[in-house]
Amino acid sequence: MHYSRREMLRWSMGAAAIWATGIRPTFAERKPRKKIPIGLQLYSVRHQCEKDLPGVLRQVAEMGYQGVEFAGYYGRTAEELRKMLDDNRLKCCGTHTGLNTLIGDALKGTIEFNKILGNEFLIVPGLPRDRTSSIAALRQTADLFTELAVKAKPHRMRVGYHAHGGDFKKIDGRTPWDILFSHSSPDVLMQLDIGNCIGGGGDPIAILKKFPGRSATIHLKEHGGKPEAVVGEGDVDWKRIFRLCETTGGTEWYIVEHERNAGSPLQNVRRCINNLRKMGK
Repeated sequence: MHYSRREMLRWSMGAAAIWATGIRPTFAERKPRKKIPIGLQLYSVRHQCEKDLPGVLRQVAEMGYQGVEFAGYYGRTAEELRKMLDDNRLKCCGTHTGLNTLIGDALKGTIEFNKILGNEFLIVPGLPRDRTSSIAALRQTADLFTELAVKAKPHRMRVGYHAHGGDFKKIDGRTPWDILFSHSSPDVLMQLDIGNCIGGGGDPIAILKKFPGRSATIHLKEHGGKPEAVVGEGDVDWKRIFRLCETTGGTEWYIVEHERNAGSPLQNVRRCINNLRKMGK
């Protein structure tokens, strides 16, 4: 389905009116879906990838990860990356790609690159301050993401935005995250990062409830606990997170991201997936 500019404006105004009334759209809770695959955001092991990307992918697959999300391509072509993925029976569960790669003439090349990777999730990892510094700027950014989602859809790709701590610092009583996703089309993906959200003062449980069906991919990052804590060893209520992802969130991929400095990066992400398996994931 394609949206005209008028339709997008009408949707945005209608959504704003609904949220202003305090009425929340309902989203019937379903039985938990089939087991969700687990991917790894390669930023977690970026220095190792710089030295030996084929070796890292081999180890990641051996750990039990079923996919990887790229945050840079380490000088490889899309064809080279796809071969490495296929050799290890890994899927591409996303790319973190700058907003500039989705705008104007750049979008065509980005779509072609990701088609070769077999990736459908185009996730913007961050935004310049001028796009998030005010409610008006955020609404314009929401409109832009809606337009990009429309352009990507015929190619069976989806556009989304990744959470950082600053997205939960309030502007005139509302968070940038809430404004962005309240005013963008439901086709715009919400890549919540659990650790970043909590660290920034956000409530991931409340967010997952407020925006049902928009968490096709979600970053599993721990918050709290000891300095060396990995997923499952801190303060996150993973049971509730998983329940929401698997009933109302529309989650298709769990993506592990670990950024703490303690320990070996490869051993840390191994511990993450081992803990997730213990939790039944």
